[in-house]
Amino acid sequence: MYVILLGLPGAGKGTQAAHLTKTTGLAHVTTGELFRENIRLGSELGKKAQPYVEQGLLVPDELTIGMLLERISQPDCAAGCMLDGFPRNLDQARALDEALARGGRTIDRAVYIKVPTDELVRRLAGRWNCPKCGAVYHERDRPPKSPGICDNCGAELYQREDDRSEVVRTRLEVNLAQVEPLLEHYRQKGKLVEIEGAGEVDAVGEELTAILASS
Repeated sequence: MYVILLGLPGAGKGTQAAHLTKTTGLAHVTTGELFRENIRLGSELGKKAQPYVEQGLLVPDELTIGMLLERISQPDCAAGCMLDGFPRNLDQARALDEALARGGRTIDRAVYIKVPTDELVRRLAGRWNCPKCGAVYHERDRPPKSPGICDNCGAELYQREDDRSEVVRTRLEVNLAQVEPLLEHYRQKGKLVEIEGAGEVDAVGEELTAILASS
Protein backbone atom coordinates (compact mmCIF):
# COMPACT_ATOMS: atom_id res chain seq x y z
CA MET A 1 0.00 0.00 0.00
CA TYR A 2 1.29 3.42 -0.96
CA VAL A 3 -0.10 6.28 1.10
CA ILE A 4 0.43 10.03 0.78
CA LEU A 5 0.05 12.16 3.90
CA LEU A 6 -1.19 15.67 3.14
CA GLY A 7 -1.71 18.55 5.51
CA LEU A 8 -0.68 22.11 6.22
CA PRO A 9 2.29 22.89 8.49
CA GLY A 10 1.38 22.00 12.06
CA ALA A 11 -1.30 19.48 11.06
CA GLY A 12 0.67 16.66 12.67
CA LYS A 13 1.75 14.62 9.65
CA GLY A 14 5.05 13.61 11.23
CA THR A 15 3.42 12.65 14.52
CA GLN A 16 0.77 10.56 12.80
CA ALA A 17 3.30 8.95 10.49
CA ALA A 18 5.27 7.74 13.52
CA HIS A 19 2.04 6.28 14.95
CA LEU A 20 1.13 4.59 11.67
CA THR A 21 4.59 3.08 11.32
CA LYS A 22 3.99 1.24 14.59
CA THR A 23 0.41 0.18 13.88
CA THR A 24 0.62 -0.67 10.17
CA GLY A 25 4.27 -1.52 9.54
CA LEU A 26 4.42 0.97 6.67
CA ALA A 27 7.74 2.77 6.29
CA HIS A 28 7.73 6.57 6.64
CA VAL A 29 9.51 8.25 3.73
CA THR A 30 10.16 11.98 3.72
CA THR A 31 11.84 14.09 1.05
CA GLY A 32 14.22 15.52 3.64
CA GLU A 33 15.31 12.01 4.58
CA LEU A 34 15.78 11.11 0.90
CA PHE A 35 18.01 14.10 0.23
CA ARG A 36 20.12 13.69 3.37
CA GLU A 37 20.68 9.96 2.86
CA ASN A 38 21.59 10.22 -0.82
CA ILE A 39 23.94 13.12 -0.16
CA ARG A 40 25.52 11.27 2.77
CA LEU A 41 26.05 8.15 0.67
CA GLY A 42 27.38 10.16 -2.25
CA SER A 43 24.99 8.50 -4.70
CA GLU A 44 24.79 9.81 -8.25
CA LEU A 45 21.37 11.29 -7.56
CA GLY A 46 22.65 12.72 -4.28
CA LYS A 47 25.53 14.47 -6.01
CA LYS A 48 23.12 16.06 -8.48
CA ALA A 49 20.72 17.14 -5.73
CA GLN A 50 23.34 18.50 -3.31
CA PRO A 51 23.85 21.92 -4.97
CA TYR A 52 20.11 22.58 -4.86
CA VAL A 53 19.82 21.54 -1.21
CA GLU A 54 22.83 23.63 -0.17
CA GLN A 55 21.38 26.71 -1.88
CA GLY A 56 17.92 26.17 -0.44
CA LEU A 57 16.41 25.58 -3.88
CA LEU A 58 13.79 23.02 -4.87
CA VAL A 59 15.35 19.80 -6.11
CA PRO A 60 14.12 19.04 -9.67
CA ASP A 61 11.25 16.57 -9.81
CA GLU A 62 13.14 13.98 -11.84
CA LEU A 63 15.88 13.76 -9.20
CA THR A 64 13.43 13.56 -6.31
CA ILE A 65 11.31 10.89 -8.01
CA GLY A 66 14.45 8.93 -8.89
CA MET A 67 15.44 8.89 -5.21
CA LEU A 68 11.88 8.04 -4.22
CA LEU A 69 11.61 5.04 -6.55
CA GLU A 70 14.96 3.74 -5.34
CA ARG A 71 13.88 4.20 -1.72
CA ILE A 72 10.57 2.37 -2.03
CA SER A 73 12.31 -0.58 -3.67
CA GLN A 74 14.15 -1.28 -0.40
CA PRO A 75 13.10 -4.18 1.88
CA ASP A 76 11.46 -2.03 4.57
CA CYS A 77 9.02 -0.75 1.95
CA ALA A 78 7.97 -4.24 0.84
CA ALA A 79 4.62 -3.80 2.62
CA GLY A 80 4.29 -0.28 1.26
CA CYS A 81 5.12 3.16 2.63
CA MET A 82 3.83 6.59 3.59
CA LEU A 83 5.08 9.57 1.61
CA ASP A 84 5.43 12.79 3.58
CA GLY A 85 6.53 16.01 1.88
CA PHE A 86 5.99 14.78 -1.66
CA PRO A 87 4.23 15.57 -3.92
CA ARG A 88 4.15 19.29 -3.19
CA ASN A 89 2.33 20.38 -6.32
CA LEU A 90 0.20 19.03 -9.16
CA ASP A 91 3.11 18.56 -11.55
CA GLN A 92 4.91 16.42 -8.99
CA ALA A 93 1.75 14.38 -8.33
CA ARG A 94 1.33 13.63 -12.02
CA ALA A 95 5.01 12.77 -12.43
CA LEU A 96 4.80 10.44 -9.44
CA ASP A 97 1.69 8.73 -10.85
CA GLU A 98 3.46 8.13 -14.15
CA ALA A 99 6.65 6.85 -12.50
CA LEU A 100 4.75 4.42 -10.28
CA ALA A 101 2.58 3.24 -13.17
CA ARG A 102 5.69 2.21 -15.11
CA GLY A 103 6.39 -0.26 -12.31
CA GLY A 104 2.80 -1.45 -12.08
CA ARG A 105 2.20 0.49 -8.86
CA THR A 106 -0.19 3.21 -7.80
CA ILE A 107 -1.02 5.49 -4.90
CA ASP A 108 -3.69 3.71 -2.83
CA ARG A 109 -4.72 6.52 -0.50
CA ALA A 110 -4.05 10.23 -0.10
CA VAL A 111 -4.99 11.24 3.44
CA TYR A 112 -5.55 14.93 4.17
CA ILE A 113 -5.32 15.85 7.84
CA LYS A 114 -7.58 18.90 8.19
CA VAL A 115 -6.98 21.36 11.02
CA PRO A 116 -8.66 24.80 11.32
CA THR A 117 -6.36 27.71 10.56
CA ASP A 118 -6.68 29.24 14.03
CA GLU A 119 -5.59 25.96 15.61
CA LEU A 120 -2.61 25.71 13.26
CA VAL A 121 -1.60 29.25 14.19
CA ARG A 122 -1.82 28.36 17.89
CA ARG A 123 0.33 25.29 17.34
CA LEU A 124 2.99 26.99 15.23
CA ALA A 125 3.04 30.47 16.78
CA GLY A 126 3.29 29.08 20.30
CA ARG A 127 6.84 27.80 19.87
CA TRP A 128 9.72 29.36 21.80
CA ASN A 129 13.39 28.43 21.49
CA CYS A 130 16.43 28.51 23.72
CA PRO A 131 19.37 30.25 22.00
CA LYS A 132 21.89 28.51 24.25
CA CYS A 133 20.97 24.80 24.45
CA GLY A 134 18.47 24.57 21.59
CA ALA A 135 15.52 23.38 23.68
CA VAL A 136 12.09 24.03 22.15
CA TYR A 137 9.01 24.92 24.21
CA HIS A 138 5.38 25.59 23.44
CA GLU A 139 3.40 28.10 25.46
CA ARG A 140 0.41 25.77 25.59
CA ASP A 141 1.64 22.21 25.03
CA ARG A 142 5.10 22.34 26.65
CA PRO A 143 5.55 25.56 28.59
CA PRO A 144 8.74 26.25 30.55
CA LYS A 145 8.47 26.14 34.35
CA SER A 146 9.24 29.87 34.48
CA PRO A 147 7.74 32.01 31.68
CA GLY A 148 10.35 32.98 29.11
CA ILE A 149 13.18 31.06 30.79
CA CYS A 150 14.74 27.77 29.66
CA ASP A 151 14.33 24.94 32.16
CA ASN A 152 17.68 23.45 31.21
CA CYS A 153 20.12 26.35 31.22
CA GLY A 154 18.23 29.42 32.41
CA ALA A 155 18.68 31.34 29.17
CA GLU A 156 15.99 33.74 27.97
CA LEU A 157 13.77 32.15 25.33
CA TYR A 158 13.09 33.79 21.98
CA GLN A 159 10.62 33.28 19.15
CA ARG A 160 11.84 32.75 15.59
CA GLU A 161 10.61 35.29 13.05
CA ASP A 162 8.87 32.59 11.01
CA ASP A 163 6.98 31.41 14.10
CA ARG A 164 5.27 34.77 14.67
CA SER A 165 1.51 34.59 14.12
CA GLU A 166 1.34 37.01 11.18
CA VAL A 167 4.14 35.14 9.39
CA VAL A 168 2.55 31.78 10.18
CA ARG A 169 -0.76 32.87 8.63
CA THR A 170 1.03 33.88 5.43
CA ARG A 171 2.85 30.53 5.31
CA LEU A 172 -0.43 28.70 5.75
CA GLU A 173 -2.08 30.66 2.93
CA VAL A 174 0.80 29.85 0.59
CA ASN A 175 0.74 26.16 1.53
CA LEU A 176 -3.04 25.92 1.16
CA ALA A 177 -2.81 27.28 -2.37
CA GLN A 178 -0.38 24.43 -3.16
CA VAL A 179 -2.39 21.73 -1.40
CA GLU A 180 -5.82 22.44 -2.89
CA PRO A 181 -4.94 21.26 -6.45
CA LEU A 182 -3.46 18.08 -4.94
CA LEU A 183 -6.66 17.41 -3.04
CA GLU A 184 -8.70 17.78 -6.22
CA HIS A 185 -6.28 15.54 -8.13
CA TYR A 186 -6.65 12.66 -5.68
CA ARG A 187 -10.35 13.34 -5.18
CA GLN A 188 -10.96 12.86 -8.89
CA LYS A 189 -9.05 9.59 -8.75
CA GLY A 190 -11.15 8.38 -5.81
CA LYS A 191 -8.05 8.18 -3.61
CA LEU A 192 -8.66 11.08 -1.23
CA VAL A 193 -9.69 10.63 2.41
CA GLU A 194 -10.10 13.67 4.67
CA ILE A 195 -9.97 13.43 8.45
CA GLU A 196 -10.23 16.00 11.21
CA GLY A 197 -6.84 16.52 12.83
CA ALA A 198 -7.71 18.97 15.60
CA GLY A 199 -8.63 16.29 18.14
CA GLU A 200 -6.48 14.24 20.50
CA VAL A 201 -3.39 12.80 18.84
CA ASP A 202 -4.26 9.21 19.75
CA ALA A 203 -7.84 9.53 18.50
CA VAL A 204 -6.65 10.90 15.16
CA GLY A 205 -4.13 8.07 14.93
CA GLU A 206 -6.79 5.45 15.60
CA GLU A 207 -9.01 6.90 12.87
CA LEU A 208 -6.10 6.91 10.42
CA THR A 209 -5.23 3.30 11.24
CA ALA A 210 -8.86 2.24 10.74
CA ILE A 211 -9.03 4.03 7.37
CA LEU A 212 -5.92 2.32 6.06
CA ALA A 213 -7.00 -1.07 7.43
CA SER A 214 -10.23 -0.82 5.44
CA SER A 215 -8.50 0.26 2.22
